[in-house]
Amino acid sequence: MRQSAIRQNEFNRLCDSAGLTRAEAASLLSVSEQTIARYASGKSKPSSLGMKVLKDAARKNGPAPRPVSFRFIDLFAGIGGLRIGFQGIGGHCVFTSEWDANAQKTYAVNFRDNHPLAGDIREFAENPDLIPEHDVLLAGFPCQPFSIAGVSKKNALGRPHGFLCDTQGTLFFDTAQIIAHHRPAAFVLENVKNLERHDKGRTFATIMHVLQKELGYHVQTRVISSEHWVPQKRERIFIVGFRERTDFDLDALKLPENGPKLGSILERHEDVDPKYTLTERLWDYLQAYKAKHSAKGNGFGYSLFGPNDVSRTLSARYYKDGSEVLIAQPGKRPRRLTPLECARLMGFDRDDRRWKIPVSDTQAYRQFGNAVVVPVVEFLADAMKPHLEAALAKGADRGTAAPVAVSRPDREPVAAHG
Repeated sequence: MRQSAIRQNEFNRLCDSAGLTRAEAASLLSVSEQTIARYASGKSKPSSLGMKVLKDAARKNGPAPRPVSFRFIDLFAGIGGLRIGFQGIGGHCVFTSEWDANAQKTYAVNFRDNHPLAGDIREFAENPDLIPEHDVLLAGFPCQPFSIAGVSKKNALGRPHGFLCDTQGTLFFDTAQIIAHHRPAAFVLENVKNLERHDKGRTFATIMHVLQKELGYHVQTRVISSEHWVPQKRERIFIVGFRERTDFDLDALKLPENGPKLGSILERHEDVDPKYTLTERLWDYLQAYKAKHSAKGNGFGYSLFGPNDVSRTLSARYYKDGSEVLIAQPGKRPRRLTPLECARLMGFDRDDRRWKIPVSDTQAYRQFGNAVVVPVVEFLADAMKPHLEAALAKGADRGTAAPVAVSRPDREPVAAHG
């Protein structure tokens, strides 16, 4: 009985390490789901060959996560790119918010130990007690226009005003409400590079005013290009804030040199389904479109790449025609990237991590086009780790963060709990 229990525990551990559902384990071992249930409960045990197959699957799925050292939440999570980086340094995700049902599906199948996924963040911002306590907040918040565009005259003159009044009605406002309530030791926000220039810089000035002046965090920003880690020029701004002052220096971080080329992520020609090759009609259209704009001196049109190149930014519209990143095929019309290649281009799928794509090609292209490049986040998380550890140690010595009194536009001042 003791050997059976050991084998049972090993079976469940290997399934977890391999990221297998019961249905997937049944398919892998060529048995029924009822048999898998018996293995999991210890009523019967798999063969030695079956255990070997599971061990190989677990090994291919990557190393076990590091011990948990802090708790974080993942807002506007997409398919979990920010989560991967901070989970990799020992963090445990305790709350996820993502409104898109297809992104939720991809997120859920790739994070097996996951809690139920929340949808629209606004109801949680209205009642932040619904969100578990956490040490780090991650958010790739969308940047929709502010209800009062940019920074107000009061901000420009340095005059005090109601809590977040210039961002009311935006998703950044909801993010800031959660920060104000929970007072995490740190946060990481991610957005498009153009956030700095939006509305002639007034939008960014408002965001920084809220984070630094109203919420009192020590904030640094930096635009980082992904081409140091993956063969794609994708620039994104990262906003890092610590509740207490630290020695962390975002600008001083040295980026890797000599990044990879497209050949490192492309599938073998013989493995690519012909459906990804452009139809004759679409290829003729794209060539004519580019020629028309070239004659006018414009740079609009498709972009063609080979294995020794670095691509343009993959966008959420890639599913439409693939024109921003077309792969040259000598003697044939060019083709789109496959979803697997997109997963590699964004750093989700690699030798030590397999990424499952449970959605249609259209949805996969949208998801990867909206995602963060994972190795960039991993680099940032690794750089922040010692400073997070120091900040959390100070917090433990001092106790919880003091409440912050904030004045909302439509209410009396209230205390945001720490």
